Amino acid sequence: MDEEKDLAQRKKEAAERAKQLARERLAAKQAAEQAKQAAETGDARSDDLNPSSDVSDGPANEAPGGAAQPPSAEDIASAKKRVAEEVRAKAAELRRQREAAESGAEDDLELAKKKAAAAAKARAAALAKQKAAEAAGSDDELAKQKAKAAAAAKARAAALAKQQGDAADDEAKQKAIAAAKAKAAAAARAKAAAAGEDGGAAKPSASSPNDPLLQKYVRIIEEHLGPDVLEDAYINRLAKDVPTLVVPKEAYYKVAEFLKYNEQLRFDYLSELHGTDFQTHMEVYVHLYSYPNRQPVALKVKIERDNPEVDSLVPLWPGANWPECEAYDLLGIRFRGHPNLIRIFLGEHWVGHPLRKDYEPYDAEV
Repeated sequence: MDEEKDLAQRKKEAAERAKQLARERLAAKQAAEQAKQAAETGDARSDDLNPSSDVSDGPANEAPGGAAQPPSAEDIASAKKRVAEEVRAKAAELRRQREAAESGAEDDLELAKKKAAAAAKARAAALAKQKAAEAAGSDDELAKQKAKAAAAAKARAAALAKQQGDAADDEAKQKAIAAAKAKAAAAARAKAAAAGEDGGAAKPSASSPNDPLLQKYVRIIEEHLGPDVLEDAYINRLAKDVPTLVVPKEAYYKVAEFLKYNEQLRFDYLSELHGTDFQTHMEVYVHLYSYPNRQPVALKVKIERDNPEVDSLVPLWPGANWPECEAYDLLGIRFRGHPNLIRIFLGEHWVGHPLRKDYEPYDAEV
């Protein structure tokens, strides 16, 4: 900006000098015209003073000692010569001043051009340097982004490998636990059978006050639906000793319907329904309550993990509507006969089901 202002100032000064030169030229022209007029006036006076007329006219031809003598031809010529020299001197001086002014203006203009060219070169060099620095910075930033992406990919791969290893360990643990439970259940059945053969009755667990309720539920169900509708029955000590009935998927709705409409049971209220992923299978767990009898019960059904589908309980208990939608949204369990099975938390466009053990986010970086 300073260089541009300097160039503009020089242009302005050159214009002022040109105007001054024009004024000096005009003054010189006027002086030359005045000198010319003066010369013509001198010639006229010399003609008037020249005694070319009749020498007998007037007292000018008087002898010396009378009136003043007229100027001679030599004096007139000398005056003309002096005036001409003065005019030529003034013209030469004006010409010299004009040439000096033009030479100075040309020098200033040339200097301004050189300075402007130097400034343009400097700006071009600075711009090129800036572009080179930006290009180098872009390359560094790209390299950093690539390194960061590679590190993130390695971290995800390591996490996936660890998750797969943990999943394998969990699966082995779950299998071992399931085997232990199966052995314990088989031992309990064998013991109960042996007690029946000996003429005794199965002794309820002394540590749970709900054992009589569990025996009551099992007896009523087996009397009306047969012994094959129950896979297992136990006291869930982790859920306030609630009596729990385990049924196969094919008998799930039939047993639930019986629990509601049987006059001895009358479980008219569904308080909770949720699903669980055990990696080897999935389970749907239903809590029911009988207000007339003031008694609880839990109904559990195991379903395949690859095809998690079971009957809906909404026709029996309308309160199962949203809990079944939640299990569908978070675990992918489908409920046959549900009036409007939708994803109520994540939306229909969400990819995957977050409560599954093998769930991976669609975009891991979000």
